[in-house]
Amino acid sequence: MKRKNPSPFPGIYLGLVLLLTYLPLLLVMLYSFNAGRLSSVWEGFSLSWYRELLRDRSIFEALRNSVVLALASSLAAAVIGTLGAVGMSRTRYRTNGIIEYLSTLPIMIPEIILGMVFLVFFSLIGLPFGMASLIVGHTVFCVPYVFTMVKARLAGMDPSYVEAAKDLGAGELRAFWDVTFPLLRPAIVSGMLISFAMSMDDVIISMFLTDANVNTLPIKIYTQLKTGVTPKTNALCALMFAFTLVLGLLSLWISQNGKAAIAAGNGDRGEKEQRL
Repeated sequence: MKRKNPSPFPGIYLGLVLLLTYLPLLLVMLYSFNAGRLSSVWEGFSLSWYRELLRDRSIFEALRNSVVLALASSLAAAVIGTLGAVGMSRTRYRTNGIIEYLSTLPIMIPEIILGMVFLVFFSLIGLPFGMASLIVGHTVFCVPYVFTMVKARLAGMDPSYVEAAKDLGAGELRAFWDVTFPLLRPAIVSGMLISFAMSMDDVIISMFLTDANVNTLPIKIYTQLKTGVTPKTNALCALMFAFTLVLGLLSLWISQNGKAAIAAGNGDRGEKEQRL
């Protein structure tokens, strides 16, 4: 029986989606090397806008604030998300499904709604706007990324590892630290990297929670867009895109290596059981 030729339409559709998604990014990166001031007219190749970007102190101050914010929120999200996922995996309540849904809700709520909620809530409790409110707000929408990845890793783990550690005399905390945590480490790091990238790229929530004294890099880019796009802005966007892409690839690599390690461990255990 002859096989029918596959339809070319899925490939064409995928190509169009990729083209519409990445063509604007490629144009931004291309015009960051433009010698002229206009982003719509190519006047030759130049690195002058990158040199000017490196001499801008306000950019580096905004970058420092963004890095501090992303580190603090991703670390806090790692602790909260990991403990939440581990706790959910060890309970069998009927409300687990509802709690799990509520835990991932912040990444599904539109950011403008989430920012307005934070604005009203922090005003009611008297929390001053600035770095503290930014860390709390970013931690809230970063927790679901760590929670989801750690929970998926726990679902693929063999519970006999922890049971064996307890049979050898390890307590609950010792078994978690020596057995569970090393197996969860790739998922935790991967979730932290995604949270770091999401925090670095956030604009809407940060605009609701910051004040005049704390300026993050995405907000700095947004304010520059109001006065007109220059190749300097394109250069900054290109660097941020490259940084986010590296974090995403690193997160994917760590996640895949962690899954391969768990699969190898399960395979070795199965071979030992067969021999016995």
